[in-house]
Amino acid sequence: MSDSRVFAEARGNPARSGAGIISRIRLENFMCHSSLEIEFGDWVNFITGQNGSGKSAILTALCVAFGSRARGTQRASSLKDFIKTGCSYASVLVEIKNRGAEAFKPESFGSIIMIERRITESSSSIALKDQHVFWFHIGKRVSNRKDELRELVEHFNIDVENPCVIMSQDKSREFLHSGNDKDKFKFFFKATLLQQVSELLQNIRTELTAANAIVDELESSIRPIIKELDELRNKIKSMEHVEEIAQELQLLKKKLAWSWVYDVDREIQEQSEKIKILKDRIPTCQARIDKYTTIVDDIKELLTTQKAKIAHLMEKTSEARRMKENLQQSLSEATKERLELEEEHSRETNIARKLTARKKLLEQQIHDIQEQYSRNSQAEASKIEEQIEKLQNEVNMAHDNFTRVQEEESAAAERLSVARNAVTEISKEIEENERRCRELYSQIRELQQRQRNKVTAFGGERVLSLLQSIERHHTKFKSSPIGPIGAHVKLENSDVWALAVDSAIGKLLDAFIVTNHKDSLLLRDCSREANYRNIQIIIYDFSVPRLHIPKDNLPRTHHPTTLSLLQIENPIVFNVLVDMGGAERQVLVQDYEVGKSVAFEQRIPNLKEVYTSDGYRMFYRGSVQTTLPPYRRGMTGRLCSGVDDQIYSFQNEVSKIKEYVGECKGKKRLSEEGLRDLENKLHIAKKLRVSEERKLTSKQIALSAMKDAYAAEQNASSEPNAEEFTSEISQLEDSTQRKEMLLEKIQVKIATSDEKVNKLKISLKEWCDSTKEDIDAIEKAEHELLLREEQLQSAETEKVHYEGVMHKKVLPDIKEAEAEHEHLQHKRQENFKKASIICQECEIEALGGLSGSNPEQLSAQLSRLKQRLQHESQRHSESIDDLRTIYHKKERKIAKKRQTYSVIREKLNACQKAHDLRWGKFQRNATLLKRQLTWQFNGHLRKKGISGHVKVDYEKKVLSIEVKMPQDASGNAIRDTRGLSGGERSFSTLCFALALHEMTESPFRAMDEFDVFMDAVSRKISLETLVDFAASQGSQWIFITPHDISMVQAGERIRKQQMPAPRG
Repeated sequence: MSDSRVFAEARGNPARSGAGIISRIRLENFMCHSSLEIEFGDWVNFITGQNGSGKSAILTALCVAFGSRARGTQRASSLKDFIKTGCSYASVLVEIKNRGAEAFKPESFGSIIMIERRITESSSSIALKDQHVFWFHIGKRVSNRKDELRELVEHFNIDVENPCVIMSQDKSREFLHSGNDKDKFKFFFKATLLQQVSELLQNIRTELTAANAIVDELESSIRPIIKELDELRNKIKSMEHVEEIAQELQLLKKKLAWSWVYDVDREIQEQSEKIKILKDRIPTCQARIDKYTTIVDDIKELLTTQKAKIAHLMEKTSEARRMKENLQQSLSEATKERLELEEEHSRETNIARKLTARKKLLEQQIHDIQEQYSRNSQAEASKIEEQIEKLQNEVNMAHDNFTRVQEEESAAAERLSVARNAVTEISKEIEENERRCRELYSQIRELQQRQRNKVTAFGGERVLSLLQSIERHHTKFKSSPIGPIGAHVKLENSDVWALAVDSAIGKLLDAFIVTNHKDSLLLRDCSREANYRNIQIIIYDFSVPRLHIPKDNLPRTHHPTTLSLLQIENPIVFNVLVDMGGAERQVLVQDYEVGKSVAFEQRIPNLKEVYTSDGYRMFYRGSVQTTLPPYRRGMTGRLCSGVDDQIYSFQNEVSKIKEYVGECKGKKRLSEEGLRDLENKLHIAKKLRVSEERKLTSKQIALSAMKDAYAAEQNASSEPNAEEFTSEISQLEDSTQRKEMLLEKIQVKIATSDEKVNKLKISLKEWCDSTKEDIDAIEKAEHELLLREEQLQSAETEKVHYEGVMHKKVLPDIKEAEAEHEHLQHKRQENFKKASIICQECEIEALGGLSGSNPEQLSAQLSRLKQRLQHESQRHSESIDDLRTIYHKKERKIAKKRQTYSVIREKLNACQKAHDLRWGKFQRNATLLKRQLTWQFNGHLRKKGISGHVKVDYEKKVLSIEVKMPQDASGNAIRDTRGLSGGERSFSTLCFALALHEMTESPFRAMDEFDVFMDAVSRKISLETLVDFAASQGSQWIFITPHDISMVQAGERIRKQQMPAPRG
């Protein structure tokens, strides 16, 4: 329906202002109403209208506003069914008066309470508002808790499910048409609240019975323990004679404890005497140390004097030493020059010798050529041709061998190249797997770190330092920064979408949010302090409320969005993900194919991006379809609820990779061994090829030389040509002469150098003779200095020896003895404390002391006494103390339980007595209500001249109505109302309902189609009866009927309102 407005025929001033009375109701998009507003009078209200005008929706709205469930209204199965078709929500606003002594929390709500029930497709809400709210504006909300509404309903005694408070159209028809006595009894039992009280008393009776049974069971459970107590008492009496032995044993324990103290006192005395003896050794040792210290000091003084003397002699002979060094240097240079000249002479002599030998060789060659020419003949030429042919065959064979070896070398080189490539590939694969293994170890460390602290998933350890820095400087911020964002969101459902969500908003998860630019600068200073570089800071107004996203702005698809999978309590984080990340328009799908269909084929409005569960990203860039692969680094998804499975998976993968790398390394070792074999084979093949190549080259050279020689002989003249050899011999003679002249010059230089060396040697000898006395004095002083140093070393050794004895033997022994003495003192204190705990020393002295007994003797006595006690106690498995402890413990436990059960029994008896008293009152009240119902029912029937009677049987749970019509001459009563006409049955049922109304209390009552099946006469009488009853009864009444009520006159207490006709 469109907007509706009801109109009032007459509006009088309300005569009273009671608490709980409905003054106004407003419906919006509720059932058939788009907008409906009705004002009610404080007394009697009639609402009329044609069928389909939405009259019954008013009572349904009242039930919904006061907290009734959808099924309780009998008009729908869920609240969302009340939303008008085509609308997204429905709203019911009920205004009730809150005045007088029975007002509900007037200090909070004032004189008017507004109850607003708002229904959407997915939820419903309740709001209680005060009187400061204008009708057309949303005012101050006092409460939105259902408990507050329940308290209000209980305060005003508003039970909308009670048919005497609100009798809906369906309940009226069911009540009017029902002739079943059991149904009438149920109606009566529920309307008078007897059913609620009966069920409550029955539940109490059941609970009391169960509690009595439990107490009986508990009391029976302690009987075996009582029997055990009797047995324990008898056993204790039979073991009392063992206590004497136990007392003697305790006395020996006391003596033993103090014997350990006295034994330590004896050891302390002995240790004190030992320390005294050791300390007497200190003066003797110190005297020897002082003696050798004096000797060392004296020798050091002599050494200082001796060194000064040597320094003086060294200074005196320093000029002579400089002259000696100069002579030695000149002699060394002259000797070096002579050796160089001799070396040059030897080199030139060798060259001259070689030139002479070359000259003789050339002369011999000229002679041989001349002789060879004379021997040549025609037979030799034929022999040379045969040799040339033989060499040619050998060259061909060598060429074949060279080709074969070269091919073998090429094959070996190719196999070597393949093997090297295989080793390289294996090495690359090993390196790649090791790199992957390192990445997995890094991810495992990150996940383990995330197990300890979830925040580290969004920045590592540095983010913890940053948060600590923010905490230290939090007073400087206008509002504390929020972040990282990932720590404020939680994945709601499963971890299936963790990677997709991380891919969608992963950059924002590490970010921090601040409220202004100044806070961002402060946060950046904190990040520098925490060494957190490249921090992402988002500036957002913290005062902006949580954004409401209309459904029209969301992608229309059944696939989830990033925002729908996140649980975000902080509204600022929610707003940032929407405004900055567009999380509400990022759709998540299971696989790649579905993602392509959703992103590029379905053309879904409001769609920004599509992410697959394995991290693929799909979107339109202009008109271009773009698909980006997942980011392979860190494929775990930081929003996962648990990382144990991921860690286990990564560890398994690391184990597999390590196993595979081991296999690859084994293959690599085998391949490298094969590679070395191939390299050896190639090396052998190369050597063989070089050998064959040399053979081929030598044979080719020999063949070429023979062919050249043969051709030269054929073309040569009758006389041999030796002009070249003669010219070379002449050149060699000239070179030999020049070398002989050079050798003579070198020989002269050598003689001069020998003379210079001899002169320098003589000068050096003369200098040594002149400084011999000074040098002897220095050597003597140095010898004396060496002796003094040896004496100093010997004295220092003796001093170190006695210092070592002092520090390594005497003092450590004293320290050890003192430590032992201190240990004994500490031991005595501990033994004294332990002994004092057992007994005081005065007790031992009172007993006569230890009388010379040592701990060993007392221990032996104690052992024998323990054996005796054990022998005496063999007949019993436990000691008497344990038995007494168990006995007293069980006795206290039994006494406590008896007292507890007695108190519980008294309370149960009191509860049973109170229940019986209440049950008696309940039966008396039920009897009184039965009588009252008959009186009221008969009184209402008389207005039409009808008499009747109501019979209620609480045992059989039936209610029968007897009606006697005035026209019935037989005088027989009609027990089944279905035997009456429709109008008579409706009127009698109405009288029955009014009788029940007088027995219940409520600030308002409502009846829908109460005059159904009535004729005009019955309707008139019914209306008069209802109006009189409503005006006199005191509650507010709302009557809804589709019939004409013109016979009812509007007045000060009666308001009539007409619903507009339904639109076709």
